[in-house]
Amino acid sequence: MSIYDFTVKNIDGEDISLSKYKGKVLLIVNVASKCGFTPQYEGLEKLYDKYKDKDFMILGFPSNQFSNQEPGSNKDIKEFCQLTYGVSFDMFAKVDVNGEKEIPLYKHLKSEASGILGTKNIKWNFTKFLIDPYGKVIDRYGSITKPKEIEPEIKRLLGL
Repeated sequence: MSIYDFTVKNIDGEDISLSKYKGKVLLIVNVASKCGFTPQYEGLEKLYDKYKDKDFMILGFPSNQFSNQEPGSNKDIKEFCQLTYGVSFDMFAKVDVNGEKEIPLYKHLKSEASGILGTKNIKWNFTKFLIDPYGKVIDRYGSITKPKEIEPEIKRLLGL
């Protein structure tokens, strides 16, 4: 099973098969608008701008599971991201990344790349999963890892 086997809803509520990203290096991030790490949107957008023409995409999944830091509607989240950070990478509908209602994609991501000390659960907003062009989960990065710190690995996967 690869990430291409999953279908998710985008921020506008449309079903999107992740197979549309075949051949791209992906960075999948659970995001939030009212978090201490929210300024990472800026770094994510810079990475996306730099490599989007080289088969790189960021997929943002808002989640309200951490201290109620993403309370808004999908429409509110989309407006905030575009107006505050100029986000142009793909954003998806608000989801659960842990627990009973977690989406199957996150269950898969967590089974492929555990966190520190082998933990499966996402600990906080802005946990990042790096996916190779074949849909394989390469690595998992915690919230404190800034997007620019992942750039060397992204470049390697892109063959740059």
